[in-house]
Amino acid sequence: MAELPEKIDVHSHFLSSAYREHCRVNGHSAPDGFPMLPEWNIERHLEMADKLNINKSYLSVSSPGVHLVPNDDELARRIARECNVVAADAKTRFPERFGFWASLPLPDVDGSLEELAYAFDKLNADGVAVETNTHGYYLGHRDYERVWAELNRRHALVFIHPTSPCVLEHRDTGLASCHKAAPLPEFPNPIFEFFFDTARAVINLFYTGAIARYPQITYIIPHAGGALPTLIERFSRFGRAIPGLPVDGSVTPDFVRERLKTNFYFDMAGTPWPDQIPALLAFIGKDQLLYGSDYPFTPAEFVGVLADTMEKCMARVFETEAERMMAYKGNAERLFLQQSVARNASASNRTSSKATESGHL
Repeated sequence: MAELPEKIDVHSHFLSSAYREHCRVNGHSAPDGFPMLPEWNIERHLEMADKLNINKSYLSVSSPGVHLVPNDDELARRIARECNVVAADAKTRFPERFGFWASLPLPDVDGSLEELAYAFDKLNADGVAVETNTHGYYLGHRDYERVWAELNRRHALVFIHPTSPCVLEHRDTGLASCHKAAPLPEFPNPIFEFFFDTARAVINLFYTGAIARYPQITYIIPHAGGALPTLIERFSRFGRAIPGLPVDGSVTPDFVRERLKTNFYFDMAGTPWPDQIPALLAFIGKDQLLYGSDYPFTPAEFVGVLADTMEKCMARVFETEAERMMAYKGNAERLFLQQSVARNASASNRTSSKATESGHL
């Protein structure tokens, strides 16, 4: 096989031994219908990356996330901190090879705000990773306003990863409960339910007005948007065409298209070639595509097969080698540079404001 192009991988995962044990003890040894959790360690990850010419990998916790037990916020906070420390250690040891998206213990808002601050200010996180829903709380839920406001203030990158769809219910006790939806339980949810939940989460963010209220957040959507590309025209037009629906007034076809181009990037993990990417490019630019491996949930050998397929198919869509190189690496480099400048400016403004308030200026 010819040498593969250099890449920056924005969609790769890690599973520490402690996290695997938390999953086992709390009933998530075979999450989302998968037969088991994959093995992972830094050495294997770097070996895979070297073979596929991946310069840098951005690590995140995949489904089922860190909030493993409904209503057990204390456990979720502990798991989030443990995972973020492990990821930060990988970045510290191999700063040229690893970055990470910090986990938040949503739907625990107070715990998420605390962890968000710790991850950015102490662990040097590159952004945060959130699931499409946690125990039925989708990302546009009104309880999450303070989290989105803080992420907006920090000009944060938010990586949204799918999980099993879940229906939220409220008990007479006042505690929320949920049940995971598996209309076709004989098939693991990642095969297609993950794609539907990705679309559901993004549409929910638009419909609740979160996208309009927090314009400084940039989102990375995996798997080329899942089922989203085929629904963009439909949800942007029909949401407000039916009287009485709780759809934010910002939602119009023009607004949705504008924000998709200014606030969203899409990774190419999974099997988006040859059909899904052309559909997505009807709404975004080629400069919004990023490489993703989905390792180790996609085994190393299959990551290689997909990378080879991607290289062959990209030639049909990208007119020049320079465009292909941008999708593999250059777009990510530009995105991270822009975010670094924006975050530094935001931090400087916060410092100046605090100094002014305390009378030091």
